[in-house]
Amino acid sequence: QVRLVESGGGLVQTGESLRLSCAASGRTFRTIVLAWFRLAPGKDREFVASIRWSGGDARYRDSVKGRFTISKDNATNAIYLQMNDLKPEDTASYYCASSPVFSFNYRAYASWGQGTQVTVSS
Repeated sequence: QVRLVESGGGLVQTGESLRLSCAASGRTFRTIVLAWFRLAPGKDREFVASIRWSGGDARYRDSVKGRFTISKDNATNAIYLQMNDLKPEDTASYYCASSPVFSFNYRAYASWGQGTQVTVSS
């Protein structure tokens, strides 16, 4: 089992920035991909960004390209999501997840963190 712990959410205004962190521990040897998903009220859980365990091949949903950056610290096995120019539509609970394969579909991810709330006021 992979243990994932997120931190860094909060309340910000439109245009401001936040940096989310996710610490990975436990049985990480089968983890190939680490990803961020988000869940907003009334919406399906959606893919935000992902990165390979090696630290490469970053991918993003179209609506966050150019604003969000995912990165990995290979020394600490933590991943980060730098979110700039935040918009009200980015408001959601953000979850870190791990999977042995890459997928845009949350069902492929077996391990999840507890989530961290991001609220962007207009």
